[in-house]
Amino acid sequence: MRNPLFATVTIAALFPALAWGQAPSAGAPETQPAARTPGNKPERIAWFQTLGLGMFIHWSLDSQLGVVISHSMAAASPDYLERFITELPRSFNPRRFEPDRWAELARLAGMKYVVFTAKHHSGFCMFDTKTTDFSVMHTPYGQDITRQVLEAFRRQGLAIGLYFSPDDFWLLYRQGHEITRRRPEAYPVNNPQLMAHDKAQLRELLTNYGPIDLLFIDGPAEELRELCWELQPDIVVTRGAMETPEQELPGEPLRGPWEACWTMGEAWQYQPTNERYKSGTSLINTFIETRARGGNLLLNVGPHPDGFIPPEQEGRLRELAMWNFINRDAVFGIRPWHVTNEGPIWFTRAADADTVYAIVTGQPWPHGQWQTVTLKSVRATPASEIEILGQSGKVMEYKPDVVPKATWTQDDAGLHIKAMRAQRIYDDYKWPNPIVIRITHARGVNDE
Repeated sequence: MRNPLFATVTIAALFPALAWGQAPSAGAPETQPAARTPGNKPERIAWFQTLGLGMFIHWSLDSQLGVVISHSMAAASPDYLERFITELPRSFNPRRFEPDRWAELARLAGMKYVVFTAKHHSGFCMFDTKTTDFSVMHTPYGQDITRQVLEAFRRQGLAIGLYFSPDDFWLLYRQGHEITRRRPEAYPVNNPQLMAHDKAQLRELLTNYGPIDLLFIDGPAEELRELCWELQPDIVVTRGAMETPEQELPGEPLRGPWEACWTMGEAWQYQPTNERYKSGTSLINTFIETRARGGNLLLNVGPHPDGFIPPEQEGRLRELAMWNFINRDAVFGIRPWHVTNEGPIWFTRAADADTVYAIVTGQPWPHGQWQTVTLKSVRATPASEIEILGQSGKVMEYKPDVVPKATWTQDDAGLHIKAMRAQRIYDDYKWPNPIVIRITHARGVNDE
């Protein structure tokens, strides 16, 4: 999965506020509304930016092999391709698939939306389609997995998104082409049969599965995104209409909405061996930095071919859940601060209040010991209250003589905060993840 270099993004898609048609010329009836250029609606973009965190799910029939999703078909021999297309569907039977458990875990982790791979580049459809027999309906499992996933996440109140690839290696193979993503015949605009195939599948997805909030088009989006906006005008097209960097964050906040796509290990799909997982702390730090820069984080899971989320991934989701349970105010319902960070300290501000959150990454804070941080971009006011998020600052367990309330002083060098981590999260009192300092009634150093 790569951010497609060949996708041409229209000005209307990148800057939806500019997508509205011009006012009628003189003499035109005043009651006639101006035509609107297709694109993401500004109010829907604003809604998307409030979500903050989503679950990306990469899952297809080649998860049985633990191979890179779809891409092993590129440059493959004819016998490999034939085995891929004819043999893998015969053994795909996820007996332990329980989408409600996925959705419950996502909600617990603080995720607000899901993006599920309805069709990846291989062309294998994880939904009920009339366009091909290369689908989940023609496997021993024989049920519409996409429908089950969407319904489960809807039951948890999460927004619904689909991943769709315009590439279709199955179709290219049937047409007699070498499998690639860069030759002209791989582009729907150059391959009428492929374009018709993609449009038919998108019509199925956007008419048979209820309202779809988000669509991630991982490839050339011309004509396809316009069809999506025609079928469901409120849909937000992410990739194909906005920046969606993979495995890296921009050095500076991007103009407009954006979404970082991130794996827990190095693979998008389930990889049983030779995988290197990121630590929970690393993933939490990535989420913090994404929010401080004004973006959403789309964090990926790769389900086991039997249909469950692997323990290594579930554990990291639960670690993220614990951090969000304590610190959700600092990463949801927020906006970027005047500066993104001061070294390892990252900032957000409440969207509807003059509260600033200083998120201290880097070295863990020891339990029960005073620590001091100095903030240069934030100033307190006489009405300010300052404390570590999630704790009262009034008591220390088992130490009735200790009052761990944060204090502060302010001078030309900055805002000096003295605070103590008093809440016990783990049995051994150690806590490797960032702490958050909340500063109410805060101002920037240049605010009047």
